[in-house]
Amino acid sequence: MPTLHWIGKEKVINHHMDVPFKVLEHKYHFENGVQTAPSPLERAGGEAGNKIIHGDNLEALKALLPEYEGRIKCIYIDPPYNTGNESWVYNDNVNDPKIKKWLGQVVGKEAEDLTRHDKWLCMMYPRLKLLHKLLAEDGAIFISIDDNEQATLRLICDEIWGGGNFKGKISRATGTPTGQGNTRLANEIDYILVYSKSVKFEFYGLPFTEKDDKIYNQVDSNGKYLARTLRKTGGEDKRIDRPNMYFSVQAPDKTEVFPIGPTGYESRWRVSKETYLQLEIEKRIEWKKSKKGDFQPYMKFHLEGRTKQAGNLWNEIQGNKKAQIDIKSIFEDKVFETPKPIELLERIIQISADKNSIILDSFAGSGTTAHAVLNLNKQDGGNRKFICIEMENYAETITAERVKRVIKGYGSTGSPQTEGTGGSFDFYKLGQPMFLGNGNLNELVGIEKIRQYVYYTETKTAITETKHKDNIHFLSKHNDTAYYFNYEADGITTLNHAFLATIKTKAEQYVIYADNCLLTKDYMTKHNIIFKKIPRDITKF
Repeated sequence: MPTLHWIGKEKVINHHMDVPFKVLEHKYHFENGVQTAPSPLERAGGEAGNKIIHGDNLEALKALLPEYEGRIKCIYIDPPYNTGNESWVYNDNVNDPKIKKWLGQVVGKEAEDLTRHDKWLCMMYPRLKLLHKLLAEDGAIFISIDDNEQATLRLICDEIWGGGNFKGKISRATGTPTGQGNTRLANEIDYILVYSKSVKFEFYGLPFTEKDDKIYNQVDSNGKYLARTLRKTGGEDKRIDRPNMYFSVQAPDKTEVFPIGPTGYESRWRVSKETYLQLEIEKRIEWKKSKKGDFQPYMKFHLEGRTKQAGNLWNEIQGNKKAQIDIKSIFEDKVFETPKPIELLERIIQISADKNSIILDSFAGSGTTAHAVLNLNKQDGGNRKFICIEMENYAETITAERVKRVIKGYGSTGSPQTEGTGGSFDFYKLGQPMFLGNGNLNELVGIEKIRQYVYYTETKTAITETKHKDNIHFLSKHNDTAYYFNYEADGITTLNHAFLATIKTKAEQYVIYADNCLLTKDYMTKHNIIFKKIPRDITKF
């Protein structure tokens, strides 16, 4: 498999492991038009619902790991296309001061010699690595890109996600021509690269619309149906292609009927003989007389329970100009140059996630992904959740503000009003690092965040139960191992027989964190106890 090399790659290939872990600070909760400050408990533990996060998306993705690793069903990102354009709200030249500073810190002096393509690859690689960790085994990522970086993105995605997990490339007409570098060529196409985490991912079918419903204009005891000729039509309809699908069937007048085309050529049926016999039992074969007076078999396709593939339906989605009109109707102003169409995100979510999935967008921009999630939940009663990350200063004034207006409803005076979707979200900013420069725990993050972090480093799962019948230091039980974090901000803690007497959870093994240990090695071995010293033995990931 070909791999891509660029200046600075060796510095960023494992950089995601060196990103400092920071906690998320809960700033406010917004629900059905009302914004409230978080309670002390919410500030400590956060919310498991919709999230909008303001901060560097590299650090924010790392902060999501304890709660969300392996849980995200669908990821959509619209990263900088690296066109060289710096003329609008959205900086598309990987030349943002924050990125330049980061490159200098991570890549070092070499960063001064990087081309904009090197910079882009250095920026994207560690973010894709963390996105890979967050994606569920049966999930998929969709990445918008254009010809400036499409080829390089494909190579680094093959490296991170695996070439065998490439599911395809969607070509999309944007309707907004862009120049290609210094050439005079203009392009109105961009792409969406699709990768799965593993072979467990499967595309969902799209629901039928009212327009589709009208096509199913016949009714029998099984409901509405569409009848299509049983004979295969199209480019690959030869007997030689599928000989097991060429056989005779008996018409109502007892004559034998073969799959013969209109001009007398040998064709084939849509199904094998075994399947045909089953269709007869299910009463899904319908006979009609042709203009010649002979009988021809038709197959019934019932509407109930059917879905359709996306296919060329991507072409039905209008381009970026429609998206600009949509966002202008929300803000009554042109606040964002390159929003994606809501319908595009709705379709991506529909084909990749169920009604209870978590959807992540780490380049949130104007908030189209959140808008799409709220729309779909309103349409079908789903319980999808979104997580949107935006590093720019418009995270609250555009990204979060759009979501607020979508939830409440919007429309200017004298124009049609768009009904609100309802729903809620929580707004966060990146907060304190988990560890201080000397390696000690940063107590300012709060004990609950520390407990979540320690448990995640041990189990790669989040603490889900907050109520239990054990001592206050109990974290949770995982794979028959009970975990305890014996920690006090103002004192030294000790693992001794007095502490063991307070344990109430039965397990095959016990992992106990404390400042000191007075138990003998033989005693701990005999009772399957593992002592871990704070902060020395707390894993940094």
